Amino acid sequence: MPMILSRRALLLTGAAGAVTLLHPFTARAAAGQAHLRILATTDLHCNVQPYDYYADKAADTLGLARTATILEGLRAEAANSLTVDNGDYLQGNPMGDWAAHGGMADGDLHPVIAGMNAVGYDAGTLGNHEFNYGMPFLERVNAGAAFPIVCANFARTLGDTPLQDDLWAKPYVMLERDLVDGDGKSYPAKIGIIGFVPPQIMQWDRANLEGQYATRDIIEAAEAWIPAMRSEGADIVIALCHSGIDTAPYGARMENAAYHLAKVDGIDAMITGHAHSTWPSDKYEGEGMDMSNGRIHGVPAVMAGFWGSHLGVVDLMLTHDGNRWKVQEGESALHPISERVDSKNVALVSDYAPAIDATATAHAATLDYIRAEVGRTDAPLHSYFALVADDPSVQIVSLAQSWYVTKMMQGTEHEGLPILSAAAPFKAGGRNGPDYYTDVPVGPVAIKNVSDLYLYPNTLCAVRINGAQLKDWLERSAGAFNQITAGAADQPLLNIEFRSYNFDVIDGVTYRIDLTQPSRFDMDGAMADETANRITDLKWNGQPVAADQEFIVATNNYRAAGGGSFTGADGSTIILQAPDANRDIVVRYIEEQGTISPSADANWTFDSADGATVLFETGPKAVTYLEDIRARGITLDHVGPAEGGFETFRITL
Repeated sequence: MPMILSRRALLLTGAAGAVTLLHPFTARAAAGQAHLRILATTDLHCNVQPYDYYADKAADTLGLARTATILEGLRAEAANSLTVDNGDYLQGNPMGDWAAHGGMADGDLHPVIAGMNAVGYDAGTLGNHEFNYGMPFLERVNAGAAFPIVCANFARTLGDTPLQDDLWAKPYVMLERDLVDGDGKSYPAKIGIIGFVPPQIMQWDRANLEGQYATRDIIEAAEAWIPAMRSEGADIVIALCHSGIDTAPYGARMENAAYHLAKVDGIDAMITGHAHSTWPSDKYEGEGMDMSNGRIHGVPAVMAGFWGSHLGVVDLMLTHDGNRWKVQEGESALHPISERVDSKNVALVSDYAPAIDATATAHAATLDYIRAEVGRTDAPLHSYFALVADDPSVQIVSLAQSWYVTKMMQGTEHEGLPILSAAAPFKAGGRNGPDYYTDVPVGPVAIKNVSDLYLYPNTLCAVRINGAQLKDWLERSAGAFNQITAGAADQPLLNIEFRSYNFDVIDGVTYRIDLTQPSRFDMDGAMADETANRITDLKWNGQPVAADQEFIVATNNYRAAGGGSFTGADGSTIILQAPDANRDIVVRYIEEQGTISPSADANWTFDSADGATVLFETGPKAVTYLEDIRARGITLDHVGPAEGGFETFRITL
């Protein structure tokens, strides 16, 4: 495969005819000037091999082994380079689950660490998903890393100031490197690398962290630690920020704080992530967002997608004043591993053999793990229409959760209360592309299929709430839809900023959604309009739900502890913290049933809207199931292709 070149790379031919690739910063560096290239990955989620374990087939859109091929080429373009990772490396696919659930023997390297060591990283930071399997496992995994992993806002205990926190990891690392200038002379440099994680991990992984750890606001930690790095002699400061870009006004403990972090004095370059998005791109705009040069408030910054889909590059031109290095200018760019051509994903690079070899044994073991059959299904399980209609792929999760919680409530003070179940479609296209859907055909159900139905290693929880909280829980979910006008034609249905994992469908009650109403809650789950009521005709057992009526809702630890900011799910209503993972409960349910017969019961529908039509996009394979969805009473038509490989459909309300 051809090597992908930097967008500003130069081809220089020497006297012997050899071709050398040089970035312009390296090519024009004079005496006392040096080009430093920062190569970055983020949100790998254990994807080293270019393989989709859920589909059980090779994939050209993911894998550190592909990203590393670009990385090797771009290292050669620059006189000086560093390689960093921005977190969420540990969890996210069946290889990660295999390793965490007994696949690793004592002393074994975790496969993602083995792959990263083979590529050669200089530093990394923690992401929120590092905590999913518990702290002992994380400590064991990180012990094998051949590079330092830093984090400045995650602590065992907090002191009066950030500098007094008892941090779990080093807040930063000071890399001492000799940088080569344009004359070929080397001068020592101190390159400080600091890391940050979303403070919300204390909610999202409450079961693993509560009472033993604490977090600080990202900006608060940065404003304390970055001056300390400068005082220690850092010539250059690079921030690894496992946090997305949110241009809204700053708020304490922001989840996506990178935009505001760039304003903190003393940062020379920033790596951002967490949002599974890209920068520089037209996805973000606002004051201080310079897409043409990849800068945020003047700071070169990059967000390199997810699963190894892109390599992020920050190029800095440095000058030496006789005592130390300073940044003169900088820019950032993205390098994808694949592109979409004629509705197909086409690889742009081949595999990096050392990463493939380092994870070959774990890869083979993972294939055995995912192919183990647990039961059968006599109906297809797919999520192509999960955001617009009651869906079997979501319902099977709800059935398993209700089955489990019903048994757990027996003999308790909660026995006899109605048991409901909340579940969301995790794979529903969106930012992850037109192939990112659950699609399990009729026939055997293997562990890979269950992993496809339930992506995350959550543990089951149950909460006890009242009818008013139940209604607002559903109102929060209904924020997935845009407000429409009754009788109007072809209005966009889905709020593209709303994450599908926050679209909770609650089984055990029936309800309708009035799309002509505004959303009651904003994107962060805060009350937006107290007068708005999208949820109508909410009933249990055929009778209207009373505001003070009590229910048990089966869910997961993320939601029950406050993840997504749902009314009734803030940690205070938890009555059951099960030792079992939701995914394992689904496996056990299917094993007990032998053959499952999932069929959507249409417990939720859209209200009529005077014949209004709405448009939504889903994966191209949805066409296969068109008659199936129509059989559920949905007036649905296929419109045609949409951007990015999706297909457009129309619903008449």
